[in-house]
Amino acid sequence: MKRREKFGIAQIHSYCGFWSLAAIDDAVSLIEEDNGRRVRMGNLAFLGSHSVNGVAGMHSELIKTDLLPDFYELWPERFNNKTNGVTPRRWVLHANPRLTRLLSSRIGSSWIDLPELARLRTLEAFGDDEDFLDSLNAVKQANKRDVASVVKHRTGVELPSDAMFVVQVKRIHEYKRQVLACLQIIAHYLAVKRHPEGAGVPRAYLFGGKAAPDTRWPSCTFA
Repeated sequence: MKRREKFGIAQIHSYCGFWSLAAIDDAVSLIEEDNGRRVRMGNLAFLGSHSVNGVAGMHSELIKTDLLPDFYELWPERFNNKTNGVTPRRWVLHANPRLTRLLSSRIGSSWIDLPELARLRTLEAFGDDEDFLDSLNAVKQANKRDVASVVKHRTGVELPSDAMFVVQVKRIHEYKRQVLACLQIIAHYLAVKRHPEGAGVPRAYLFGGKAAPDTRWPSCTFA
């Protein structure tokens, strides 16, 4: 009974095709036995799903090879990939029309329709073109002025457009990059206080996103 319990119950055992209890491996057990009995939520989630995917090709492969390799051997047909997000081409086209116009003025508009960004490699020829670089800088400055205008309208805070904008817009969670950005703010602040003559490039940090209503960590960190 214990062996059957490790996988779940007889109905799950039959549904998943495990006709031999001896074939049940610890790696696919629903119950963790080594450090106290606990439910393995990842295994349970897989058994209740008809399709399993990562959020990018590399992530989907890691699920097969590192996270759930035993399940992949049993049900390879359940594993697939779903890339989470939009293509860089579509993002540039809709989010940055100024940059889109600049790129198209130099290399044509065919880069928008190609399945990959390989066409943009032709921009390397403009690496020392002062006119192109000036135009690119003008695009950046115009976009930063737009961001500064939105921030002032919504928060009343004025941002200098000549500052380096460090922006993170995503779900507020215990991500290392968010915590490290906060630590970087503190480090830059202390450096300016100690050596104001060598402050370097001014920076403006912008965070955007939502947090789960029962999560206290974001308010503690950004406070």
